[in-house]
Amino acid sequence: MRNAVYAVLFAAVLTLPAAAQEEPIRNTIQSQIEAFRADDFARAFTFASPTIKGMFGTPENFGAMVKQGYPMVYRPAEVQMMELREVAGALWQRVRITDQAGAGWNLDYMMVETPEGWQINAVQILPAPDVGA
Repeated sequence: MRNAVYAVLFAAVLTLPAAAQEEPIRNTIQSQIEAFRADDFARAFTFASPTIKGMFGTPENFGAMVKQGYPMVYRPAEVQMMELREVAGALWQRVRITDQAGAGWNLDYMMVETPEGWQINAVQILPAPDVGA
């Protein structure tokens, strides 16, 4: 009986890190999207991880990449936070975005915790659920 209780407690503790970080992670993503909406690339850049900052160098380069590669993030019509998952030790926040044309997009945001708080380390555009059926 005691082993079963320990197993349940251990499983609950394993889920705590992701659940406890849900609000700050979602706030980071939402804040970056709000900065994009305001064309404030300097502010949007502050939510990028050191790795991303190193890749793009300047807020202007970063903003140009987002405009070209992630137009749904640059000018979303609607943003919905979905599940936060831990995959191979990394936290991934699923985000559902509806673009200005009404198309739906699922994106996964890889998050890293830094001294400045949670930052975005990668964004993957996922295939639409109805594609390839």
